[in-house]
This record gives sequence, C-alpha cells and structure tokens, in this order.
Amino acid sequence: MSLEQPDYTVAYKDGDVEYRQYDSYLVAETVIENVEHYNDAGNEGFRRLFRYITGGNRNQSKIAMTAPVQQDPVSEKIAMTTPVQQTNAAGGWRVAFMLPKKYSMETAPAPTDPRVRIREVPGRMMAVLRYSGRWTESNFTKRKAALRAALSESDIETVGEMQSAVYNPPYTPPFLRRNEVMIEVMESPQARTSLAAEYLALGTGS
Repeated sequence: MSLEQPDYTVAYKDGDVEYRQYDSYLVAETVIENVEHYNDAGNEGFRRLFRYITGGNRNQSKIAMTAPVQQDPVSEKIAMTTPVQQTNAAGGWRVAFMLPKKYSMETAPAPTDPRVRIREVPGRMMAVLRYSGRWTESNFTKRKAALRAALSESDIETVGEMQSAVYNPPYTPPFLRRNEVMIEVMESPQARTSLAAEYLALGTGS
C-alpha cells in the first residue's frame, strides 16, 4: 500500500486478533443519518468525503487520499458547532478518512459541506480482526461476531461500537483486499497477564 495510514504498533497477537496501540490522528468524517444499510451509508459517506478532499473545502485544496476508509454505527447526531450533540438519530453510520499527518486541527482545510467535520481521534488500544473479500454488510456482520466472540472468550472489556476499515480501491480483486473489523479495548490480554504477575510477585514478596 502506498497510501498513508494511521501509525500503530502491534502490542499483542492472540490467534487471529491483533491488539494495536494507535497514535492519535485527524479524520474528516460525516454521519449518514436515517440509513440502516451498511453499503448505502458507506457509498454516500465516501462521496461526501471524496468531494472534500478533491477541493470541497474553503482553501479549494486537493488532499491526498489515505487508508483505510472507516465506518461505524452511531446513535448520536454530530453537531457542526459543538463537538458532540447528544441527540438521538434514527439509525446512522459515521464514515471517516484519515487526514495526512502534515495537517493539524489549525491547518486542516475547513469543509464547505456542513455535514463534514474535522476531528482528532485520540491514541487508543484497538482489537483488530483482518479478512479479505467483498465489502458487504454480511461480511462485516460475520467478522464482527467473530471478533466479539474472541474478545468475550478472553474476557476483554470493549469501548464503543465495532468499526469496519477498508484499505483498497473498488477495482482490487476481492481475494486481494485488506478489510478489518476493530473495536477499542481497555487492555490487551498481555497487559492483564503482566499486571496479574506483578500482583503475584508482590504477594509472595519476590
């Protein structure tokens, strides 16, 4: 992949699940409201964000495409004047592009579409399951269930909603595509094991 991607380190791997520590990064994001279907929301979100990076901003700047395209369900309405307005939405999806690392909150071109906003995603630990194939809601649902089951088996506490991440353009053959499902977690199994070992060592006086 030649496209810029978020920086992360793999903290631990448990079978097919990677625990990644991500650095903070900026995204341009939009919420597709009142749409239940994954693919319909993804297509509309991509169109809005693509217009933004191809000149639909106050600087009329062209912004380099990055990877992945991220998508997750939301139950809140995003306000353009405040960070988050806690208003229920009747179903919806958040679609986001990472902005290139050269931009900051102060220098990122302001969107002309009020439905697009710039937001900083803080550094966090994510549990990730990678797969190939088509970008369909059924594939997303299947992998989401598999990741949930793996995390439940390891007794890992999650934060927020499950996200999808798509790395390749539509013309890429499905068997060569890199897709992921991911969710924020409080810790990795390794971190919990290390903490337990420290407590054990303190208890035995070693």
